Amino acid sequence: MSAVPTQLAPPLRLPAAYGRCPFTPPPAYTEAARAGAVTRSVLPDGTPCWLVTGYREVRSVLADARFSADARTPGFPFLSPGQRQLATSRPSFIRMDDPEHARLRRMVTRDFLVRRVEELRPAIRRIVDDALDELIAKEQPADLVRDFTLPVPSLVICLMLGVPYADRDLFQSLSRTLLDNTATDGEVANAHRSLMGYLAGLAARKAREPGDDILSRLAARDDLTPGQVASLGFMLLVTGHESTANMSAISVLTLLRNPALAARLRADPALMPAAVEELLRHVTIIHLGLARAAKEDVEVGGVTIAAGDGVICMLSTANRDEEVFGPTAGTLDPDRRDARRHLSFGFGVHQCLGHALARVELEVVLTTLLRRLPNLRLATGETALTYGTSDLVYGVRELPVTW
Repeated sequence: MSAVPTQLAPPLRLPAAYGRCPFTPPPAYTEAARAGAVTRSVLPDGTPCWLVTGYREVRSVLADARFSADARTPGFPFLSPGQRQLATSRPSFIRMDDPEHARLRRMVTRDFLVRRVEELRPAIRRIVDDALDELIAKEQPADLVRDFTLPVPSLVICLMLGVPYADRDLFQSLSRTLLDNTATDGEVANAHRSLMGYLAGLAARKAREPGDDILSRLAARDDLTPGQVASLGFMLLVTGHESTANMSAISVLTLLRNPALAARLRADPALMPAAVEELLRHVTIIHLGLARAAKEDVEVGGVTIAAGDGVICMLSTANRDEEVFGPTAGTLDPDRRDARRHLSFGFGVHQCLGHALARVELEVVLTTLLRRLPNLRLATGETALTYGTSDLVYGVRELPVTW
């Protein structure tokens, strides 16, 4: 790790505390962005690293092969011992660099292409309608997170992977531990071991009795070890339900806080794709950023980031960069024409594999909910809601509603 220049302002300690508004990044990140697109910061263990907050600078880092996504690279930044444990023990391909990253990613890319996802749209509609039928049958108030926004993406990714939905309690509880930034390294190691063991056993069954699903196709390959099959399944399963579940719930809450927008989308569902892009931009759920490590000296935003320096790319501030999204970047504007330029799915070769699937799920979830439950409303005051401020994927933990 290179020495931190002494002429810069005192470094920001990570992670920063949240402010009063749950829909904005922690104020310290916004203040850092105002100070400069690249500023110094300090990890919880005292290690210095760089905080990249500007839109163009974040894109630059994420697109540059000189910045490694491999957590084993010297200087790679971690916000907790648990996340170090998760990222370095049998890492998935999102924690690899090319060419190995590209080799493994290609094995599952076709299942997440826009064309393939559009073919799944009718099945996603059925899943959403069935989940909503079950929600409506429940006693009110109901928890929209537990009873709707979490089951829907879990059912979808289980269908695609070939994972029995009956096992959802197991993989959902393990996922919560894995994505909790306050979990200890021992807790993360145990959860990782349990989920990998479960998926390895499932893949072995798929090899003997294949179905029409991703795990069956992976298990049939001669160029993958059982551990690699489990690792690929692990990444798809965890990321395939947690992110969309959190984004769905907080999007619903956003619409409940904006009844005029909800009414407009209910009256004209054709506006929903654009609204989803603006929601993804405005309510960025990756609040703790994307980590990278410099493999050689690189200049970013007029600052030299030295080989061995850790970097955290703040998607939330990049998505509110006024130089890109204008003076109203901090507000929700469904008519924003450039919202799709957001970085909520990352950028470059490591861009989120499931971005097309997430978009379709969000469109179907929000459109169906607005149409079928026009009187949906919070069953509690907003101040009573709790948020995943320590989670790698930000969201509202419970959403009591009535209709």
